[in-house]
Amino acid sequence: MSDMQAIVDRFEIEALRAECTDAVMMRDYDRVASLFTAEGTMRWPHIGKEFAGREEIRAGVAWGQGLWEFFVQHVHPGVIRLDTDGDTATGRAYIQEFGRMRDGSSHLNHALYHDRYQRTPDGWKFSERVYEVRYTDASPLAGSPPPQARDTPSTSPSARAVSARHLSTSTHRAKEQLS
Repeated sequence: MSDMQAIVDRFEIEALRAECTDAVMMRDYDRVASLFTAEGTMRWPHIGKEFAGREEIRAGVAWGQGLWEFFVQHVHPGVIRLDTDGDTATGRAYIQEFGRMRDGSSHLNHALYHDRYQRTPDGWKFSERVYEVRYTDASPLAGSPPPQARDTPSTSPSARAVSARHLSTSTHRAKEQLS
């Protein structure tokens, strides 16, 4: 694998991770599921949940997000390790989440995603994503979202189109530089 291909692969994997966070924050569960391979898995060991395949991942993320009154996730870049075969990789992303559940409890988490990635004809996808909570704080949150932001998923067709167009354009530019 060339140095330039390794740079492009890392860029595309980082874009995949960002796309997943955006899809979850926008409550676009179809888009979340599309970021996994057909056999992909999402595991949340801290609550004993595992979802295998795109349909289960979609349903699991929708279920999880349905528990929140509001939810904010910040992802901080982590490590990406490209395997020597050139078509698989592993990585970690560092997460901070906070929000309030519909039952009124508050949560602040610091966690990691342990990821496995697979190159597919449609680009890099998650083959596995495991969420590991490292710290949690259930102290009541003092603030709240503005009234207009509650229960208003931003998953309009135009919002999804902007996101898909941005990812496609970024990937196309990176591939042109390889040529």
